[in-house]
Amino acid sequence: MAKKVLFISQEITPFVPESYMSKLGRNIPHLIQEAGNEIRAFHPKWGNINERRNQLHEVIRLSGMNIIIDETDHPLLIKVASLPSTKIQVYFIDNEDFFLKRLAACDKDGVEYNDNYERAVFYGRSVIETVKKLRWYPDIIVCEGWISAVTPFLIKTIYKDEPAFATTKIISSLHPLDITKPMPDKFPAFLAFRNVDIEEINSYPLQYKQPTDIQKLSLYFSDAAIIASNEVDPSVVDFAKKQNLPLIAYNESDDYATNAAKLDQLIQQL
Repeated sequence: MAKKVLFISQEITPFVPESYMSKLGRNIPHLIQEAGNEIRAFHPKWGNINERRNQLHEVIRLSGMNIIIDETDHPLLIKVASLPSTKIQVYFIDNEDFFLKRLAACDKDGVEYNDNYERAVFYGRSVIETVKKLRWYPDIIVCEGWISAVTPFLIKTIYKDEPAFATTKIISSLHPLDITKPMPDKFPAFLAFRNVDIEEINSYPLQYKQPTDIQKLSLYFSDAAIIASNEVDPSVVDFAKKQNLPLIAYNESDDYATNAAKLDQLIQQL
């Protein structure tokens, strides 16, 4: 049965340089679309994305919101482009503080940004608010990489009563982390919003300390998981198994069609 599948991605080639993750980000959604599903994708507007070459343009009707995190307003810009050789629309989340002239986890000298966890919260909230404006309600959401790891929590708690996500199932796709700094003490305050306060956030059986804890947060609020690499931290894999989640593993030596078939089967089961 055809489903609406939203990919909340960290890297998609050709918008960013080729890597194992960015090639998965390009090929898996296309193949899931070819299997008969309706696909859209979101991507951070990293500073190394050439807007002219990739034909990005701002969507005025979607831009202009302010995302409030820990009592600070962060303006949201939405840009869009088509994934070449597909019918997939890719929406780019942009903000002067978090993404403009900035790369992914680290700067051009390899120095890790201090606000990556706050950036992840902004990205997740921005995607959700934009999906609501689009009135395109996904059956399945696939969250790829650390930048999307807050999104399952947001959908299952803060936005759980929104019609857009009432029946949505979430799949966390796990990769080796390229963030290494511990979570800041204020991380629960970054998450708190609407009727979900810090006390509730601290009541979950989760830690907010090490980088792998953001993946465990993602898994705790997911309906299934993908082990997308054999280099995912073993403690994270163990956590996924303890949640009794439906679980698939991509084989890095397999072609994209084989791995996409695994994901499509998982999608149809949820």
